[in-house]
Amino acid sequence: MHRRALIFVVSFTMLSASGFAQAPIPDWCRALPRPEYKSLERVPVSDAWFEAYKPAPGVFAIYEPHQAEETIGYLIVGQKRALLFDTGMGISDIKKVTEQLTKLPIIVLNSHTHDDHVGGNWEFDTVYGMDTDFTRKDAQGSREDAQAEITPDQICGSLPKGFDPKTYVTRPWKITAYMHDGDRFDLGGRTIEVIATPGHTPDAISLIDRANGLLFTGDTYYPAPIWLFRPETDFKAYAASISRLNALAPNVKVVLGAHNIPVASPTELTRLVLAFAAMRSGKVTPTADSPGKVLYKVGDISFLVATPAK
Repeated sequence: MHRRALIFVVSFTMLSASGFAQAPIPDWCRALPRPEYKSLERVPVSDAWFEAYKPAPGVFAIYEPHQAEETIGYLIVGQKRALLFDTGMGISDIKKVTEQLTKLPIIVLNSHTHDDHVGGNWEFDTVYGMDTDFTRKDAQGSREDAQAEITPDQICGSLPKGFDPKTYVTRPWKITAYMHDGDRFDLGGRTIEVIATPGHTPDAISLIDRANGLLFTGDTYYPAPIWLFRPETDFKAYAASISRLNALAPNVKVVLGAHNIPVASPTELTRLVLAFAAMRSGKVTPTADSPGKVLYKVGDISFLVATPAK
């Protein structure tokens, strides 16, 4: 199953348009390109592994459509420096892409430290991390998680030229400094605030650009089944985090999640809170998913969780 799948089918044109050779097409790949991207300004970049879009002024969504996670990192540009929120899979060179989008110095923050969000961290000099043991452990890197991301069912088309699947790992990176809930980063004419949103992981954060009404939610919200099945997931913390984000909705213009599609309405936050409450209340009947997991679906919001113990 595609990890972040949305259910719709459109004609497939991605491979020929992006220059990748034809290859067996996984089912999730046939749903691309996602029609929502047609309304966004696309920005040319030289690396065909990535696509870049402008979902808001001074913001670039750096999208990886050729891998099943369909991760999206965000380059937020101020007058004096830029902030990169997640560095993606590490399959190709995201630093090179960011250098094509801005000449300003870049700092890195991660929405959390699962492998698909930190793969390019090692390329950057300044990486902030949450002060948690989970963050410190993940900063050591991982081979097992990385290798699971490049099996044939996870790749849409061909891997980048020169990429060696046998040696692919999530490389270790250095935590330059720790950040905490409420920290603010002045980019020059633009301030980005950290909101601790644990639940998906202990170190999960969201970012808010209050002046421009932009809320970057990482994996706390994205428009597809939300992963809440791993051992580090905390339902109580997640419920508190999404309630906190929902309280911000009246002052948010756009919600920007970390997978599939980079723009959503702030009304989705209210629907998310209600859907999660319905799931926890026992009013929603789950359906079997992959081994050890079940899917709770409330309207078009869904949660992938561990199969309840009997």
